[in-house]
Amino acid sequence: MSNVLSDKITVLVADDHPMVREGLRSMLTAPDVQVIGEAGSGREAVSLIERLAPAVALMDIRMPDMDGLDALQAINNLNVATRVIIITTYRSTAYLLRALAGGAAGFVLKDIPRDELLATVRAVAGGESRVDREFLQNVLRDLDDFPERPPHDDSALPESLTPREMDVLHLLVEGLTNQGIAQALTLSPGTVKSYLQTIFQKLNVSDRTQAAVKAIRLGLVK
Repeated sequence: MSNVLSDKITVLVADDHPMVREGLRSMLTAPDVQVIGEAGSGREAVSLIERLAPAVALMDIRMPDMDGLDALQAINNLNVATRVIIITTYRSTAYLLRALAGGAAGFVLKDIPRDELLATVRAVAGGESRVDREFLQNVLRDLDDFPERPPHDDSALPESLTPREMDVLHLLVEGLTNQGIAQALTLSPGTVKSYLQTIFQKLNVSDRTQAAVKAIRLGLVK
């Protein structure tokens, strides 16, 4: 099934509490958005997403029969373009980092206002990523596994980052996708990918999450 229904953004809502699902369905009432399915567990969500291929899935974390983060990994293996927004009550470092590393396009809290939820769904459907910047940076700074970050010192890096690489790194930490970074900097997605590969090499990391963590530790972003 196409993820566009009469030019609407199609959405699947996955939460094990019927009241929460009803609340999210109500909040998502808009001319350009349509909820086309509901799931009460991660496994049910994966099955429905494989069948319905919604543009966006709102996924709770703590659900029976496969939690939302495990469901996210399973969705990555499906032949669908569904983009997942994790929606939770927990301000959890582990949850946020697992979600970002797992390819979630958004991470929001359940107290999000209706207009912000709709804006997030629209942005994610359009190829952007949405994670609250302050929350993301606070979580990364509070990681217990890392010491207090030192002042920014180019000598701490094998090679210093160029101004353009710093621009890309800042937007990565803000949670933008390659496409979002490309649009913000008027670059092609391929050029952004090339910049990221160079940044990962210079920071001696292997993925976006590690790059964000190290950028915070080194004081490269504020």
